[in-house]
Amino acid sequence: MTSLKINNLELDLSMRIMSELSTIDRFDARWASIEKREGSTLKQLKSIATVKSVGASTRIEGSKMTDDEVSVLIENINISSFEERDQQEVAGYFETLDTIAENYTRIGITESQIKSLHNLLMKHSIKDAWHKGEYKQVTNAVEANLSDGTRRTIFNTTEPGLQTNDAMMRLIEWYNSDEETLPLVKDALFVYEFLSIHPFQDGNGRLSRLLASLLLLKNGYSWIQYVSFEHEIENRKSAYYKVLMDTQKNRPGENVTQWLTFFLSCLNTIQTNLLLKLEENKKASENLSPREERIRFFIQHHAGCSSGNISAKLDIPLPTVKKSLMELLEKKVITKEGVGRATGYYSV
Repeated sequence: MTSLKINNLELDLSMRIMSELSTIDRFDARWASIEKREGSTLKQLKSIATVKSVGASTRIEGSKMTDDEVSVLIENINISSFEERDQQEVAGYFETLDTIAENYTRIGITESQIKSLHNLLMKHSIKDAWHKGEYKQVTNAVEANLSDGTRRTIFNTTEPGLQTNDAMMRLIEWYNSDEETLPLVKDALFVYEFLSIHPFQDGNGRLSRLLASLLLLKNGYSWIQYVSFEHEIENRKSAYYKVLMDTQKNRPGENVTQWLTFFLSCLNTIQTNLLLKLEENKKASENLSPREERIRFFIQHHAGCSSGNISAKLDIPLPTVKKSLMELLEKKVITKEGVGRATGYYSV
C-alpha cells in the first residue's frame, strides 16, 4: 500500500484501488471500437441515460418526479412553463447536463465557468434567483432531520465570504496544475472537495454530479454519457452520504481513501451495466425488423404510450402498428398494461 498526500488530503493507494483504476482504464481502451460499432444503439442509450440522470440527481435532493414524468417534461421543455419546484429543478438539471454534453471540450475548469453552470442549473428556480451563479452568502451546514422533529448538524461546510472564495480558488488552481495525479483520482477528489466546501447556497449536490460528468468527459471517458452516474448514486444513496460524513468529519487533512473507493466502484458498476445493456440491445435487435426496431425505440422513450400515439408520431398506419405491437409482445421485448383505449406499452 502506498500513502500519498494530494492537495492536503491523505490517500492510501491499495491493491483494490489500483485494480479498480486498471479495470476502468482497460474498458476505456476498448471504448473507441465499441463506440464505432454501436453508433445507433448508443443514441438510444444516451437518451435513456439522460432521463435517468436528471430524474435520479434531482430525487437525491428531494424531488418526487418519476423517470416517466421527467421524460415527458424533457420532451416538452421548449413549450412548458414550470410552476412546481420539482419541475424547475428537473428543467435546470436537464439543460445543464445537455450543455455539458454538447460543449465539454470548451468548458474550462474555472470559477467563472462553474458559476455559469450553477446559474444555468438554477435558471428556472424562482426560490433560488437571489443566489444563482454566486458563491454562498450564508452558512450552509449539512443537516439531518431527526425523527423527533429536530435537526442535527452533520458537517460544517466552509464558511461563506473570503473562506469560500479562497477554498474554491485553491481547489481550481490545484486541479489545473497537478499533472502527476491520475485523472480518475483527480476527478474523484475534485468532486469530494467541492462537496466539502459547498460553495453555493443551494444546488451543490446536483452540481457536484454534473461536474463529475464534465471532468470525466474532459479526461476522455466519453462512455459516461451513455450510462447514468447519478442513477448509481441514487441506488447507493445511504452509502453515498455515509462515506461523505465519515470522511468529512475528520477535516482538515482527512484520509479520502474510502471516498475514492466508493467513486471508483460506482464507475465500475456502470461500466458493467453499459456492456450488459449493449449486449441486450444487440440480441433484441437481431430478431427485429427495421419498423419493429423504430417502434421499440419509441416505446423505450415514451413509456405507457398507446398504439395511436405510436402511429401518429412515427407516421405508420394504425393497423400496421397494431400488428407490429403483437409481434413485439410475442418476442417479449415489450409489455402492455390496461385494456382497450387505456392500453399502454412499455419496454422490457
